[in-house]
Amino acid sequence: MRKIVFDIETKNIFQDVGKNDPTLLDLALVGVYDSETNIYRCYLEEELKDLWPILERADILIGYNSDHFDIPLLNKYYPGDLSRIKSIDLLKEIKDASGRRFKLDHIAEGTLGINKSGQGLQAITWWKNGEIDKIKAYCLDDVKITKKLYDYALKNGKLKYKEGPKAVSIPLDTSKWETIEESVMTHTLPF
Repeated sequence: MRKIVFDIETKNIFQDVGKNDPTLLDLALVGVYDSETNIYRCYLEEELKDLWPILERADILIGYNSDHFDIPLLNKYYPGDLSRIKSIDLLKEIKDASGRRFKLDHIAEGTLGINKSGQGLQAITWWKNGEIDKIKAYCLDDVKITKKLYDYALKNGKLKYKEGPKAVSIPLDTSKWETIEESVMTHTLPF
């Protein structure tokens, strides 16, 4: 089973485009973990042609707020429809189970005892300053955290968040996360 854990950083924010619509934003880069190669890598906009074949061979796309944000934004650049690939959006799973939305940082701290290495707004500043390596490191750090959370949830059937000094569990039904679904999609690969 080929799992792709991913995260996107943008060049701008919703305030810049005047609407809370991810498809109006501009992609800075995509950070990806590929379970088949066990490699973490970033793709800038001009490198997306190298990412498409990887995503097209994925059985599952895994992200955090990815169904609402990352996939619609990435679909703007993709010649097909990435929403046809099975997706596990950890934030959606958490919200469905708890009725609440949590930042990735809160779930990482509660579950893994670690924090993110920065904030999304910093990535925008780094982009404007041409500090691409900083954005890549930050994005891949989020991908690593998301992967660890996915693995933890799969093994333990829960994630956690901090409420004061106490870690509160969010039970998750992970029983169907790794079932392969048939999908019909437009591929960019030559046949």
